[in-house]
Parts: sequence; C-alpha cells; structure tokens
Amino acid sequence: MKAWELRGFGRENLTLTDKPIPEPSPAEVLVRVGAVSLNYRDKLLVEGFYNPNMRFPMTQVADAVGQVVEIGSDVTRFRVGDRVIVQYCTRWVDGPPHDNEGLHSLGNTIQGALAEYLVLDQRALVEAPDYLSDEEAASLACAGLTAWYSLVEKGQLKTDQTVLVQGTGGVSIFGLLIASALGARVLVTSSSDAKLERVKALGADEGINYARTAEWEKEVLKLTAQEGVDHILEVAGGKSLAQSITAVKPGGHIAVIGILENFSSDFPIFSLLLKQVILRGISVGPRRALEDMMRKFAQLQLRPVIDTVYPFADALAAYDHLYRGAFGKIVIRVTE
Repeated sequence: MKAWELRGFGRENLTLTDKPIPEPSPAEVLVRVGAVSLNYRDKLLVEGFYNPNMRFPMTQVADAVGQVVEIGSDVTRFRVGDRVIVQYCTRWVDGPPHDNEGLHSLGNTIQGALAEYLVLDQRALVEAPDYLSDEEAASLACAGLTAWYSLVEKGQLKTDQTVLVQGTGGVSIFGLLIASALGARVLVTSSSDAKLERVKALGADEGINYARTAEWEKEVLKLTAQEGVDHILEVAGGKSLAQSITAVKPGGHIAVIGILENFSSDFPIFSLLLKQVILRGISVGPRRALEDMMRKFAQLQLRPVIDTVYPFADALAAYDHLYRGAFGKIVIRVTE
C-alpha cells in the first residue's frame, strides 16, 4: 500500500512510500481509508514540537474515515462494510483522562492514517454518520470534538450565552457552528475582513479584525456592554491568554486549546482570581463524547466547513496549505 511516512523532523522528510498492508490482530479492524483531515497538531508533529521523541518512520495524520474491510476474530463492535471514524485519543473511551491520552494518537506513537489502509483496535473507532461525505466525516474527531467538548460538555453552553472564537481554523469554525446552532451569540476574531464576512454567513453575530484592533478584548467588552463573554475558545496562547481573561465575564469559561502564538503565556493572576474565571486545558475528548456529538450533529444536520480537498498524491500541497492557514478544514482524499 502507499503511505506518507515521516522519516525525520521537517516537512522535507515527509515521504510517499510503499508498505505492506497491515494485518489485524484478534481485537483489531482493518480499514481502507477514504479521507483524512489535517490539524495544527500535524504541523507540530512534523516540526518535532509535539513529540520530540518520535520513533521513525511514522505514517502521519490522525483524523480519518474509511470502510472496514477485515475484522479480527474477537471484534464485536463492527462488521465488514461498516464506515468508521478514527477516535483521536485511541484509548480514551469515557470518563476523565487517566494519563496523557493524546500520547496514544495516530501519527504520533501509532502508525497514522495518511495511507491506503489502517489497522486499529476496535475501541478506537466509531460509526460514521450516514448524512456526511467522507471528506466531511474525516474532519470531526479532532477539531469538531475539541470544540464540542470545550463548549458543550465542559462549558455547559446555554442558549442565552455569548461565545468568542479566535480565528477561522478548524476548531474555531466548529465552535462557531455549534454555538450558533445551539442558540448562543457568537463573536469571531480574524485578521481578514473577507473571512469575517464569511463567518457571518455561517451564523456569527459580530466580527473583530484584530489586525486593526490589537486590543480586541476592549472591543469584546464594548460589544457585550462591558460584561464580557461567557465562553472563549483560546487557540492562540502567548499574550492572547491575558486578553482573554480581560474579555471573559466573571465566572466565565476559557478553554485553552491551542498554541498558535506561543507555547507559554504571562497572564494576570489577580484578575483571574477576582473574576473567578474557569481556565481549562482541553485535549480533544473521549469516544463517548464523540458519539454524543455526532448524534447531536445528525439531529441538527450540521456540516463541517471544508476549505480544500487535495488528492492523496498532493499531500505535501495540503501541508503547505496547513502552514498558511485555512478557513475550516483541509482534507486529503485517499480513495478515489
């Protein structure tokens, strides 16, 4: 089978190669991959920041959808022909995290899905929604679940609340779609007026251009009658976290889900204490939450926003797009 392997850190070491089709053990499932989607963590993996101790070669990418073509003798959750989605944290089925759940993820410590075939334990797969295409379904398990777990499961989002999402990448667009569909007011930041117009078409109520308004937190307060927002999807890190603490209302919830700007932050602890802000790190979520999310998505008929779909042979171009940034999700079609 064909697979894109990382043979050393750096995009120049991502190589298309031939590998044997893996054989499933008794508890495993062999999947013919239909499509995969890229996440910012894929960039961090290639650059050596996510797991500096990666063992090479390692087939890349975690988010995937495909069809079951063979099952092990002990598999009970799936049958040949089922269409399945890969659960990002492959060992996290339910409950609170017990370890570094994100460590056990594809393209990291487990051979990834940017290949024609993939073998995984049956516990790491869920049934794909019938109403979504492969390209759409491939984008759910990381970015979609991160937004859902942050806002709905941990944030307990309510219809009369206000949500701020930063930027227009995968998690942020999912946050916008989810919050808007559930009746919340949504504010979006971006450096592009054109993108701010596009998010309003998706349900955003207000847009803030942070390239023109560097102190965007003051604009958030202005737009909320100085009260602040109930929820923030904090994707930037760095100095942005201090701005988020200013922009959130007392008792509000900040889900820290990204490090686009910096790996560390300086923020005002006294303000955090006075406002009694809930500051929560989020690393995706358990399989049970993914299944809950997909049921709600099907009820609401929510569809992921796909920026561009690339053919399997042009995976490097998809990575280049990831480095530039995307509006929604970047997808690679594996099976034509």
